[in-house]
Amino acid sequence: MEHIADQLRELERGTEEILVKQELIEKLKKNQPLRIKAGFDPTAPDLHFGHTVLINKLRQFQEFGHHVIFLIGDFTGMIGDPSGKSATRPPLTREQVLQNAETYKEQVFKILDPERTEVAFNSTWMSGLGTAGLIQLAAKHTVARMLERDDFNKRYKSNQPIAIHEFLYPLVQGYDSVALKADVELGGTDQTFNLLVGRELQKQYGQESQVVMTVPLLEGLDGVNKMSKSLGNYIGITDKPDDMFGKIMSVSDELMWRYFDLLSFRKLSDIQDLKKEVAAGKNPRDVKFSLAEELITRFHSPAAAVAARESFIARFQKGALPEDLQEIEVVVEGEGIKIASLLKQVGLCSSTSDALRMIEQDAVKIDSERVEDKNLLITKGFVGVFQVGKRKFARVTVK
Repeated sequence: MEHIADQLRELERGTEEILVKQELIEKLKKNQPLRIKAGFDPTAPDLHFGHTVLINKLRQFQEFGHHVIFLIGDFTGMIGDPSGKSATRPPLTREQVLQNAETYKEQVFKILDPERTEVAFNSTWMSGLGTAGLIQLAAKHTVARMLERDDFNKRYKSNQPIAIHEFLYPLVQGYDSVALKADVELGGTDQTFNLLVGRELQKQYGQESQVVMTVPLLEGLDGVNKMSKSLGNYIGITDKPDDMFGKIMSVSDELMWRYFDLLSFRKLSDIQDLKKEVAAGKNPRDVKFSLAEELITRFHSPAAAVAARESFIARFQKGALPEDLQEIEVVVEGEGIKIASLLKQVGLCSSTSDALRMIEQDAVKIDSERVEDKNLLITKGFVGVFQVGKRKFARVTVK
């Protein structure tokens, strides 16, 4: 086992809260593998980068020699957890749950070591609990405690309906920790209440309480809402390499650092060095390139990462040309022609004033290089590709 201080340093990275940190230290001092649990309801057929924040943390525990349990909530998925929602989430059918669960099992091993991962289904023990057992479980918690959960409390105060089966969700999730004898349970910040129910139930069943570790909810491509398929702001781990690369490059420079902290396997010291380089003048785009390549390598291959980068550069940096590129010859008198007049003459701008405005907006390029001089003279004999905006191109020969 690694030294406790070394483990804590990495395990605290990207962690929102540890309840209770001292208890985790005491568990680590036992110098034996801990049982680390994280549950996933198979509510959608594919995982996205937001899910991997938690899975990355499981991987860290694996690397320190601990036993990881990837729990698929095939039973809880049929209840529907409304965490963070203002209304009941529709439960899934048994067929939907099983189909999505199989996909999860395939995808999670792009991050976790299959040889050191236990995949469990909570229907294994919940189906055998029976009606009497479920009633006994429900007797171990109160309605008052349930209403402490933020989303339940808000809905109760605003007279919005709360179905009785929704109260079962935190209880079943908590009982999962009892059944698995979990030492640590991981979850998103929206799961804190449910994770703490597990601590309480373990006490009532005579077990040592699990430590709760929460991780942040990763913002999606919009930089505002948490990554979600329903909002369309996600990067799927099965996205094609080119699509994945383009989505990562669309992330804002500010949000990029959060993606580094939560998604990258680079050392924290390496990320700090990158921040210093950007502060010293390095283009954030180049740093984002390295993040995109790392993630595409993880979910596809090194060759796919290199190909995606080259494709992106060809399309967006070198200005990949349309197949129907216009070939235009311009005959001028004297030494040459000013750029604004040329753009008007070849039909890329409606007027010289329109051309000047586009130059001011940094929307004019020659051979992928931005034009900044409004008085630029294009001399006789010049041949080059002129671009205005994203879609207007022409190869112009000046005679």
